[in-house]
Amino acid sequence: MDPQSMTSNMTQFSHSMNQGMQTVGGVMGQMPAIPPSMWDMFMGATPVIKLVIIGLLVASVWSWTIIIHKVYRLRRMNSAADQFEDAFWSGGALDDLYDRIHKHPQDPVSMIFCAAMREWRRTVSKGKVRTTELRGTLEQRIDRVMQLTLSREMEQLERYMTFLASLGSNGMIVGLFGTVLGIMNSFESIASQQSANLAVVAPGIAEALFATAIGLVAAIPAAIAYNKISSDLNRYANRLDAFSSEFVAIISRQLEESA
Repeated sequence: MDPQSMTSNMTQFSHSMNQGMQTVGGVMGQMPAIPPSMWDMFMGATPVIKLVIIGLLVASVWSWTIIIHKVYRLRRMNSAADQFEDAFWSGGALDDLYDRIHKHPQDPVSMIFCAAMREWRRTVSKGKVRTTELRGTLEQRIDRVMQLTLSREMEQLERYMTFLASLGSNGMIVGLFGTVLGIMNSFESIASQQSANLAVVAPGIAEALFATAIGLVAAIPAAIAYNKISSDLNRYANRLDAFSSEFVAIISRQLEESA
């Protein structure tokens, strides 16, 4: 092959390669840009917005821990209360029931029962129920002991509920604080670069929307769980109160029969 033919072939090959590269470049230019991930948006956020997002995420994890614990504990206590009430209303002797469970009461209902029986036995063992006045005092004392036990147990059950209420009502506001900071950063970028191009304002807007989303993720479950768990706690408190009233009536009837 003569040199002139080789030069011609090399020229054609180079021209073909240039056309191919232009075609690939045009296709790559037409491909949509890959959107940034949540991690990219977090790492690109300002330190203050990062602090807001981290705080909301920590609060969300803690709220879910409280929610799971409360739901599990309420189910377990209702199951234990069902078992205790079956034994209580089975017709057996209350003294035998007390002797069986007083060392390790499993739920607030059995704790209320044990507190009342303990006061009853302490008074009866001293022989202080001979007069009508003393019997009335014993009945009031037993009722007071049960109410104190009920209040103490409900206080334990309602622990951390204020955190759920606060997060449900204020989590969104904290997220909006991050939103405001992100929008302020967008305006600062516009002022510094003298351009309202989307590439200039997009990072700040992305930070703002990301902070808002995290605030919603933290606040909405906390608000829903607070309403649900509060309703369940009120129902359980009514159950404890009803048992206390029924047991006081039983004590009163026994005192009248022993008079």
